[in-house]
Amino acid sequence: AILMLVFLIVPIVLTLSLAFTDARLISPTPAKFTGLANFTRLFGSNTFWHSLLNTVIFAVVIVPVQSGCALGLALLVNAKVRGTNFFRTVYFLPVVTSMVVVSMLWKFMYQKDGLINALFGFNVDWLNEPATALPAVVVMSIWQGVGFHMIIWLSGLQTINHDLYEASSLDGANKWEQFKNVTLPGLKPTFVFVLITITIAAFSLFVQIDVMTQGGPSNATTTLVYHIIQMGSARGDVGYASALSLIFFIIVLAFALIQRALTKED
Repeated sequence: AILMLVFLIVPIVLTLSLAFTDARLISPTPAKFTGLANFTRLFGSNTFWHSLLNTVIFAVVIVPVQSGCALGLALLVNAKVRGTNFFRTVYFLPVVTSMVVVSMLWKFMYQKDGLINALFGFNVDWLNEPATALPAVVVMSIWQGVGFHMIIWLSGLQTINHDLYEASSLDGANKWEQFKNVTLPGLKPTFVFVLITITIAAFSLFVQIDVMTQGGPSNATTTLVYHIIQMGSARGDVGYASALSLIFFIIVLAFALIQRALTKED
């Protein structure tokens, strides 16, 4: 209860109160109530709309792609063949590696003289071109996080009663029909969990941006969380950052409620 109070309730109350003030991180003058001034400034900011668009694009792409790839890997490593434990370890290894380390590694790979261009014969400065910077971060994020959700899918696959597959096989069902009529319905609870966790992780994108692009070039990779931390920590504009955080909370809550409505069982 103490931990919940200190690290959850108090920050939420502070955010709600500071969002309507001109509070600064380090300032000799006390914060003053400014009403909706921060929100007026926020909705008139091009950086805010850029960061919101980038965050939504990232989430819309990464949620289906990462969950689909993770399910495919889970189906592969769930097969009863020799060497599956090795592949489970290989696929999961990026998850237990520090995101900072992974981001730095991929930053070097994305350089103009890096491994990506050398392997595929490209001549692209991936992280310094507005058209390629965000897709490059998306690819790296999918690679880093797919192993975690593979394990979640795998645990869901192993809870499905094997007798259902035997019964469907006796009824003449092929592999695709078994997947559609046995596997997918059995994975519905797992699907809801994976969908919510990937969405939350997608909306909270920060470390990759901070290490690889710092929001550039020309705000092409600025996300809401990165923008909030830049305004609140780097620039010390705590009141404005709190207003951004409040809007961010409302957006994430709206997406969570929509997902809950779409996946709710009858």
